[in-house]
Amino acid sequence: MGMVVCDLTVSADGYSAGLNQTEERPFGDDGGDGWGDRLHAWRFEKPEVHRAELEQMSRFGAYIMGRNMFGPVRGEWDRDWKGWWGDDPPYHAPVFVLTHHPRDPQPMEGGTTFHFVTDGVASAMRRARDAAGDRDVSVHGGATTVNQYLAAGLIDEVRLHIVPFTLGGGTRIFDGVPPLDLEQVEARAADAVTHLRYRVLR
Repeated sequence: MGMVVCDLTVSADGYSAGLNQTEERPFGDDGGDGWGDRLHAWRFEKPEVHRAELEQMSRFGAYIMGRNMFGPVRGEWDRDWKGWWGDDPPYHAPVFVLTHHPRDPQPMEGGTTFHFVTDGVASAMRRARDAAGDRDVSVHGGATTVNQYLAAGLIDEVRLHIVPFTLGGGTRIFDGVPPLDLEQVEARAADAVTHLRYRVLR
């Protein structure tokens, strides 16, 4: 059985998304012009510098995400929303979306299928582990979902990519999470971001 990992890009004050999220601005106000411009610029502007971290993000056997990370639709599924990522999402593995409203599984191109889980974080974790087999599971976000899994003691490793600016508000990692003991496994300063990896001690 693989590890359970969270992997988030955050501002220097710990926010994975700013205030005022909209369909056009899924990461809210981060000072950029659109789709998480400042928070996630490191991934797109010089990907060769961050090849190791980007490759790690693509090696998971299954993913878990909150409904807010899947899309802007609230309440009943009254829109044909298929996620922020187009017809071929980058996951290429099963993705389990936490929601209160049932919905049939949604297969996409490239091997991604979104499964909608209505019976809580533990159920989503069991299903993700079964789907992943011996590979790792990513609790992919957002921070609210990661915090639920951290509080439940279900995450083995925390990977943070810290960008050098503050947001001052939004959705923040570790909010509402009981104190944790973390062992630093790796730290790497790179262009416009610092990559940190912690093991969660039990």
